[in-house]
Amino acid sequence: MRVFNETKIGKNRFTSTQTIALGFMLAIIVGALMLMIPAATAAGEETDFLTALFTATTSICVTGLVVVDTFSHWSFLGQLIILILIQIGGFGVITLYSAVMMLMKKEFSLRTRLLIQDYYNLDSIHGLIKFLVRVIKDTLIVEGLGAVMYSFVFVPKFGLLRGLWISVFNAVSAFCNAGMDVIGPNSLIDYKTNIPINLITMSLIVLGGIGYVVWFDFIENLKRFIRRRYSLRTFWKRMGEHSRLVINLTLFLLISGMLLTLYFEWNNPATIGKLSFGNKLLVSFFQSVTFRTAGFATVPQEALTPSTCIAGCIYMFIGGSPVGTAGGIKTVTIFVVLLNVSTFIRNRTEPVVFSRAVSDKLINKASAIVMSNLLLTMVLLVALIQVSHAPALAAAYEMFSATGTVGLSRGLTSSLNAAGMIVVMIGMYAGRIGPISMALFFSSKRSEKNDIRFSDGHFIVG
Repeated sequence: MRVFNETKIGKNRFTSTQTIALGFMLAIIVGALMLMIPAATAAGEETDFLTALFTATTSICVTGLVVVDTFSHWSFLGQLIILILIQIGGFGVITLYSAVMMLMKKEFSLRTRLLIQDYYNLDSIHGLIKFLVRVIKDTLIVEGLGAVMYSFVFVPKFGLLRGLWISVFNAVSAFCNAGMDVIGPNSLIDYKTNIPINLITMSLIVLGGIGYVVWFDFIENLKRFIRRRYSLRTFWKRMGEHSRLVINLTLFLLISGMLLTLYFEWNNPATIGKLSFGNKLLVSFFQSVTFRTAGFATVPQEALTPSTCIAGCIYMFIGGSPVGTAGGIKTVTIFVVLLNVSTFIRNRTEPVVFSRAVSDKLINKASAIVMSNLLLTMVLLVALIQVSHAPALAAAYEMFSATGTVGLSRGLTSSLNAAGMIVVMIGMYAGRIGPISMALFFSSKRSEKNDIRFSDGHFIVG
């Protein structure tokens, strides 16, 4: 995120990064206090602060790791609070603040526009409010359609009111890539071969994770395609290079994840070993999709083979795409780093994709994101193993899930002690706002370019 935008509040100066980080932190604390209300639990008893804080953190950070069952521990009020927190986390506190401003018909200051620009990593503030309105409107439309489609399955099974509530909760959770549900203790395991539930959930996850910029670009090009009736080849070429890259990377990661899961789990009777070939494909594809920061599960994660778990950690680390609801370092980020490596190995002058050069600034940013996320994840992983004495594989799966804001777990979350919960919460929070943003949060000085160009030093690498 950019860090040059500052505003003076009292005697303190806050950068955009600090404002966003503080906004998320404030929302988490308020959410935790609300979840401590006795009426928020099914038993009518007050929830301890650490459990409430963990639940608020996983909701705002749209992660999905839980220390108490969402469907049984919380009352309808508690579940409603969690759903609101998930929606806030999906939108982001800056977007929510902007929505309130629009409802009150208040003018947007330059500072607010710059905050929105920083939050969505946009290149310009031109058309920013129109973009924001479209984000909110289209999100609610997609979630609404998802809830309607879910209701055809859940209403007949659970009755009208409970069926509708489950449908709404699942639709918001899936689109925001939160992975939390109020169906029962088994997530979507009972629906692993239910084609409608699988297709609806996967569609919502992918739409949320692919990024608003991409589907806005796709929709606008689709309108022109219908109006002018040009070829599919022309349709593809007229989409922006970012959109084409994201779509290609998303398809590659989803298909490769499915094939790896299918291969590693083929004979595993605890996951897909006993299923028909068609259902094996369906479950494997869902697992690939949920690795992309979604957190829903149609097979027990603790039953996955070690090979699938290691592959899953890589996919969770990558996550979704920029300017969406998914977490992780993002698809384009890892692609830029790998492209730069390929360019160096092939002795090319500059990285190029779709006949467009990738700037040095973007390469530096991508490299910093990858390294800071990896470093943070590994440090927290060691800390989690130390404080919880968990098996390395279960701890790695948990921590990559936390920093990638995924929500998948091999059963470790519910058994965490207080120190382990704190470590995981740090991972979820850092994963949501980004490790670089965490570092910049503690910096109050304006970033400045070097005024002096130093001569090259003699260093050896490799």
